Amino acid sequence: MLRRSIRNRTLVLVLGILLLSLSLISWRSYRDARHEIEELFDAQLAHSARLVQGLVMRDMNPQARNALQQALDAAVNARRDQGVPGHDYETKLGFQVYATDGSSLLQSAGAPHGALQRLAGADSASPFSHLSGGYHDVQLDGHAWRLFLLHDREDDLWILLSERGDVRGELVGKIARRSLLPDIIGLPLLALLIWLAVGWGLRPLAHMAQLLKSRDPDNLAPLLLAPLPQELEPVAASLNRLLQQVNQLVEREKRFIADAAHELRTPLAVLRIHAQNAQQAQQPEDREAALQQLLTGVDRTTRVVTQLLTLARLEPNAQPRHPQQLDLLPLCRECLAELTPLALARDQELTLEADDVADHRLPGDAAALATLLQNLVGNALQYTPDGGQIQVSLQTMENGVSLRVDDSGPGVPAAQRDKLFERFYRQGDGQGAGLGLAIVARIAELHGATIELADSPLGGLQVAVHLPRQPHH
Repeated sequence: MLRRSIRNRTLVLVLGILLLSLSLISWRSYRDARHEIEELFDAQLAHSARLVQGLVMRDMNPQARNALQQALDAAVNARRDQGVPGHDYETKLGFQVYATDGSSLLQSAGAPHGALQRLAGADSASPFSHLSGGYHDVQLDGHAWRLFLLHDREDDLWILLSERGDVRGELVGKIARRSLLPDIIGLPLLALLIWLAVGWGLRPLAHMAQLLKSRDPDNLAPLLLAPLPQELEPVAASLNRLLQQVNQLVEREKRFIADAAHELRTPLAVLRIHAQNAQQAQQPEDREAALQQLLTGVDRTTRVVTQLLTLARLEPNAQPRHPQQLDLLPLCRECLAELTPLALARDQELTLEADDVADHRLPGDAAALATLLQNLVGNALQYTPDGGQIQVSLQTMENGVSLRVDDSGPGVPAAQRDKLFERFYRQGDGQGAGLGLAIVARIAELHGATIELADSPLGGLQVAVHLPRQPHH
């Protein structure tokens, strides 16, 4: 369903890109915020250490240090017992002041116990012998602590500022949640708006699909869609062009089937009559005559069916099936050799005139061109009286080859020549089906050739087919 729906594919693509982009932006914002918060808290640790450094001096007497420690403890107790305003994070922050030997001189109530030992490791005799000032991270009582160690070289004191890790973590988490919350809430709303927008944008396409779905199968009229988006105009134009071609094809085939049914009805009825005559004949000579007429009728019907099949193979707007470079002169000789017995049977003269050294090559379908020549010559043989003359000639031109067929028959009046290429049209008392010249016209069209009808010098009709040397597209 996803691959078959433009809306679903568009939504998945757009929402996927949007989700990926927001995720990358949020992740980058989280990293930048965390980094800035780390920098801020580290700066506060260093700042607080220097404040403590300014308050505590090495030559401060024990009574002064005790008084300062008591004042710190009293401040914490006052907040705890008397409800003095403060913050929960106070218990997660602390400081300690150490002498060089590691003894504690001063510490706040929130300072973690054992921070120096954990920081110094096993060497507790001289904890500061291998320690350097700066930032350190340790684990105490199941919590991560961020430490800042400052060495007061003037008073030879070590000041340790401590901060529990969840102070930063909670702040980073709150910032991350507040920054992600609009995305989490807004993404479904944005997805809904995008879904509605895509649906609105594809509404003309849906309307076109619904119109096509609701059309009757026999309705081949052009689609009337207005106004139409620019993207759908080529689709509608192509559909209308296709509908027009299909409509023309259907109408052509309907006429062809109707004409073919009408044309075959009479030969089949005649065949039935001849068969009944042969069945009912009392004398052998009557039966033989009826069978001979039946055989003649079968031959005529076979020729009609063959020509109908030939027309069916020549599909509208088709191209020659096997275009190749061929020489018309050998092709004409072969076709005329096959038709010569028909001419001799009626004492007709069938000749070919062509220059043997001229170039008669051109691209085309050999079988189709052979059918064209057979139909032209066969037509001439049929309408030329016994003892008449049929002449086939080839003449090269600058851009092609001209094939002409002349006969000494009765000819065709100029007013009726245009009808010769219509299907099932017969001139005079001919016994054909009226399909020969229709097939010739179709083959000529497929090869990009032109046909001219004129009076023949022999007294009958001249049919000239001008075939181009360039392939027809």
